Amino acid sequence: MTAIGFVGAGRVAQGLGPALRGAGYTIIAVASRSPGTAAALAARLDAKAMPAQAVADTCDLVFLTVPDDAIAPVASSLAWRAGQAVVHCSGATEVGALDAAARAGAMTGGFHPLQAFAEGGTPLAGCTVTVEADPPLAETLEAMVAALGCRLNRLPPGRRALYHASAGYGSQFLHVLLAEIADMWGGWSASEADVLAAILPMARSSLDAMERGGIAATMPGPVSRGDIGSIEAHCDALATRPDALAFYRAHALRSVTLAREAGRLDAAQAEAMRAALRRAPSPDAE
Repeated sequence: MTAIGFVGAGRVAQGLGPALRGAGYTIIAVASRSPGTAAALAARLDAKAMPAQAVADTCDLVFLTVPDDAIAPVASSLAWRAGQAVVHCSGATEVGALDAAARAGAMTGGFHPLQAFAEGGTPLAGCTVTVEADPPLAETLEAMVAALGCRLNRLPPGRRALYHASAGYGSQFLHVLLAEIADMWGGWSASEADVLAAILPMARSSLDAMERGGIAATMPGPVSRGDIGSIEAHCDALATRPDALAFYRAHALRSVTLAREAGRLDAAQAEAMRAALRRAPSPDAE
C-alpha cells in the first residue's frame, strides 16, 4: 500500500484527492497553511490534517498542490528521505523545482491534470494528465492515470512552460474570444447572455466536428470557402477597431494555412486570401 499525502489543500487537491480515493488509493494526510481547509479536505478523504513536515515524514508519495511560486520554497523547507516520491501538480513549473527533495534521495516528478478546477472539487475522469518522471516513479504515476480513467500525456524535461502556454489556448483564451465577441455585439446593445446563448451552441458543434474529423478538415467559415469578399467586408467593418482588426487578421491568416492543409484552397487562392487580409481597409468603411 502506498500512503499518499497532500501538502496544499486548494482546488487541485480538492479534485485530485477524492478522485484518487475513489480509484482505491489510500490518502492518509493533508497539510495546508489554512488549518480549516486542511481539516475539511482530510475529512472528505478519511485522512488526518497535520503539519507539512508530518506529511513528508509519514507518506510514501507526497503531492505538492501549492501555488506554482511556492513549489520550490516548500520543497526546500521540508526534510525528505530516500525512496520517497515527491510530485508537484503544476503545468508550467519544471520538475527541477523539487531538486531539494531529489538531493535527499527522493524520486521527483510532475502530475498535471489538464482540467479547469473549481472550488470544492472537479471530476477528473476523461481528462488528460501530463506525467513527467523517471522510472520507477513514472510507472506508478502512469498507473494512477489509468486508475483515474484519464488519458496519459508523457512530457519530456524542459517543455513544461511551452506545454502549459499551449493549454491556455483551450482554456482562458476561450474566455478572451467570447469577450471579444461580446464587445462587438455591444454595438447593437446585445447582452453577454445573448452572446453566450448564440455562440456557445455553434462553438460546441465546432468542437464536436473536430473530435470526429480533425482540426483542419472540419474548419468552417469564409476562409475555408475561399470567400474573399466576406473577408474584405469583415476587415472593413473592423476598420474603426484597430486592435480587433489585428486580432481578426492574425487568426484569419492562420486559418488560411489550415484551409490549405485541408485542400480547400490551392496556392493561388491562399495567396489571394492572404493579400486580402493584409490590405488596408477601405477608406469608406465605417
